[in-house]
Amino acid sequence: MLENDRQDPFEDRLGTALRDAGDGFEADRAALVTAGRVRGRRALLRRRAAVVGGVAGVALAGVGGALVLPADEPVGPARSTVASGGSPTAAATAFSGDDLLRELKSLLPGGTYGEESARGSDHRLGPAAHLVYDDGAGAAAIGVGFGRVEPGSAQVRDLMACPDHNVTPYDDCSSDRLPDGSLLKLYQGYEYPDLRVDTKLWTADLVTTEGQHVSVSEWNSPAEKGAPVSREEPPLSTERLRALVTAGVWREVVDAVPESPKPPRSSAPRTERPEVSGKSVGDTLAALLPKKLDVVGHGGQESEYAYVVVDDGRGRSLVQINVQYGMADGAGQVYAGGEILPDGTRLVTRQEPGEKAGSGVVMWTVDTLRPGAAGFRVVISAFNTGDQNKDATRVAPALTMEQLRKIALSKEWDEVR
Repeated sequence: MLENDRQDPFEDRLGTALRDAGDGFEADRAALVTAGRVRGRRALLRRRAAVVGGVAGVALAGVGGALVLPADEPVGPARSTVASGGSPTAAATAFSGDDLLRELKSLLPGGTYGEESARGSDHRLGPAAHLVYDDGAGAAAIGVGFGRVEPGSAQVRDLMACPDHNVTPYDDCSSDRLPDGSLLKLYQGYEYPDLRVDTKLWTADLVTTEGQHVSVSEWNSPAEKGAPVSREEPPLSTERLRALVTAGVWREVVDAVPESPKPPRSSAPRTERPEVSGKSVGDTLAALLPKKLDVVGHGGQESEYAYVVVDDGRGRSLVQINVQYGMADGAGQVYAGGEILPDGTRLVTRQEPGEKAGSGVVMWTVDTLRPGAAGFRVVISAFNTGDQNKDATRVAPALTMEQLRKIALSKEWDEVR
């Protein structure tokens, strides 16, 4: 059984795709993810379950779309024709688990197979297939999953974006538009972002103009976690991954998934939490930095998170910031032992080891929560390296705790609220 816990830089952050995917979808607990894909940084401050693709239960991680199958899931019945989309005249071919495994094997080079498991297109968690494949050079886990996404949505943009090297280490990534308008992302990275184990993860994601999502993942090990590396690289080259994920039959599988009935709309007004632009966060952070610092790198996400890499002449230092609403839950625990300022703002500071694999890395943080029901939180951290995944390059971060405090409490953040 595959377990998906692809993570973004903060390891315990989950994506916000639950809101994007919509209400009423049933979550496959095994398909909850940590990364994302890249929008997962929001749950640095609050864990949230992220389910993407709705009915298919396919998890999108910070860097790859791996699927998760229950270990005891039986293979489904034979393929049949069923009505789909709620129309009595519309018909699509239903795919059993056996069908998916057969199609997957037909698209792989010759080899042997083991540890097969699959779900058919009519399964409540959506179709998916997994097997262990050996081409003679070592056993490797391969999985394929399916879902639907909203074309042109932020979910798709996040899914198809290559990760930031400053955030996630990887060897190669490309994201292109195919002649038919579909989007294809090919990624070569690692199962563990901190590289504590040499397990490689290569993925391919296809999103069509109709919103069909096909995700293929492969490892250089017979399991994504808990098994020793069995070969130097996963078995399928980039070109073979491309051919596998773009096979026409997979679009038929997505089409065969019954549409989920939409729950009745509530008459109660829906309260949407404001979302802060990532660009505004980055621009504001850059403007608040001490003038003596040279900005030598920058990046971020579409919303709420940004970072800069600065150099004061003594080495590079990463500075990252989250600016978020709706973060009042659990404030008593998060800010216990901290300060309460005259205006009601809660503040806590931390000086601790870095979150990633870099040796000797320290992380200095100032965490603030403005008063009021909006739960407006500004959290800034600085590191004694320009890349958390690499060793420390200086004794301390380029910003002092007092400078971090001044930035976090700046009134300028009120302008991006």
